[in-house]
Amino acid sequence: MSNRTGGCLCGNIRYEVDGDPVATAVCHCRNCQKQAGSALSIIAVFPRAALTLSGDLKVFEDQGTSGQTVYRQFCPECGSPVLTDTPGAREADIIFIKAGTLDDVSDLKPTTHYWTKSAQPWIPLPGDAELLEQE
Repeated sequence: MSNRTGGCLCGNIRYEVDGDPVATAVCHCRNCQKQAGSALSIIAVFPRAALTLSGDLKVFEDQGTSGQTVYRQFCPECGSPVLTDTPGAREADIIFIKAGTLDDVSDLKPTTHYWTKSAQPWIPLPGDAELLEQE
């Protein structure tokens, strides 16, 4: 088990999370693409109780491709996406951390790719990961 730290681009938001991710996944849905400003979004899944956050995040309430409410949480100063939350994640007592906000991402290896039906054709999908057309 390791202690991980991370935060937004400007440093207004900082967090610490105990342990290693339960899972690391890639989402290719169009909403994640737009929110990330990229072809995909990489999330690290942690137990909710493992996260300690400093700073105030702004929340944008989105409607996910699956129809579920998605709470996209970001720094109000620099706009960095930091956390994603859903009612399902709350029930499962987990939280989704935008992996790029971790201070060290060198050991992360996504094992699942969601919404591959909307993946950009110029992004190669790994053969050793679970590939799901939808969530």
